Amino acid sequence: MRPLPQQPPRLTFVVLSPAALLERARSPEGKKALKYTAVSAISVCVYQVALVVLYGLLRWRAGVANVSANIAGGIPSYYLNRRWAWGKSGRSHLWREIVPFWVLAFVGMAVSTWAAVLGDHVAHHVAHAHLLRTAIVLAFALGSFLLLWVVKFTLFNRFIFVTRDEDLRAAWADEVVA
Repeated sequence: MRPLPQQPPRLTFVVLSPAALLERARSPEGKKALKYTAVSAISVCVYQVALVVLYGLLRWRAGVANVSANIAGGIPSYYLNRRWAWGKSGRSHLWREIVPFWVLAFVGMAVSTWAAVLGDHVAHHVAHAHLLRTAIVLAFALGSFLLLWVVKFTLFNRFIFVTRDEDLRAAWADEVVA
């Protein structure tokens, strides 16, 4: 049996020049990524403000405060991602959009809650001031969001907010009727 000829490995390079980055940002995929980034920033701000209020001011336990803050940030995240970043309109599809989005949100919530509780544990060992403890909990939770950001974008783009042929046909039918 003859060995198969081996192809040399293909190297792909990402050009990071300002012109290349601008060109990428102007592409449909680049625009979507920028909008997703903006939505993420908005959602994280809502989450962080809620966490500061619930953990920092009201002194809720870190886990309970984090779950509540995640829900507060998740609601604008869903609507802004669906409508603005992915350009979807009309009714949301329960099994293709809503359930997968919130499953991902709850996975993210579990990871960030674990991170917030870990941050709270660390904070109690290294800081006496509640303000510093709050900053440590926020930093741990924010770090978990950064880790999940790329994974969620990929899943949203490839599986959740996908424009399918039947979606296009339904949208076109709505346009003709309207």
